[in-house]
Amino acid sequence: MLMQTAVYAGSFDPPTNGHLWMIRQGLELFDRLVVAIGQNPSKSYNFPTKKRIELLQASIPSCERLTITNFDNRYLVDYTKEVDAEFILRGIRSPHDYEYERVMRHINGDMAPDINTVFLMPPRDIAELSSSMVMGLIGPDGWEKTVRRYVPAPVFEALESKHSH
Repeated sequence: MLMQTAVYAGSFDPPTNGHLWMIRQGLELFDRLVVAIGQNPSKSYNFPTKKRIELLQASIPSCERLTITNFDNRYLVDYTKEVDAEFILRGIRSPHDYEYERVMRHINGDMAPDINTVFLMPPRDIAELSSSMVMGLIGPDGWEKTVRRYVPAPVFEALESKHSH
């Protein structure tokens, strides 16, 4: 039996409930899922890569079909080939995401025609959720109550620890 493997890549800074939804769906669709934290040298992060890996591991039940790791200084399609995956898993939340992901899918297809991209659209209650939206909510009085609903408990604890006055 042929095992199908997908890579779900992102910055996961911080991991959100939307990311967890994508991971759960990926595990339903594929035999193996590699969650890969990408490192963009021109971007500054709230949490170092090691901490983001730990937060993801603490937020999702351990599973032998799930690998949480990181990659840097490589194209995603090249990394996908390195881990013997045939698919890239991506989420689309908005028309803006669609346009960006459509272009990236075609560029990735030019670079690696044997790698397919699978798009998932999250349910309405988490469709607007992003790491940058979560980070933008931190600060005003009472932010904890608002942010708590958008991130898994281990992530909330890390955010609370980092941003408590």
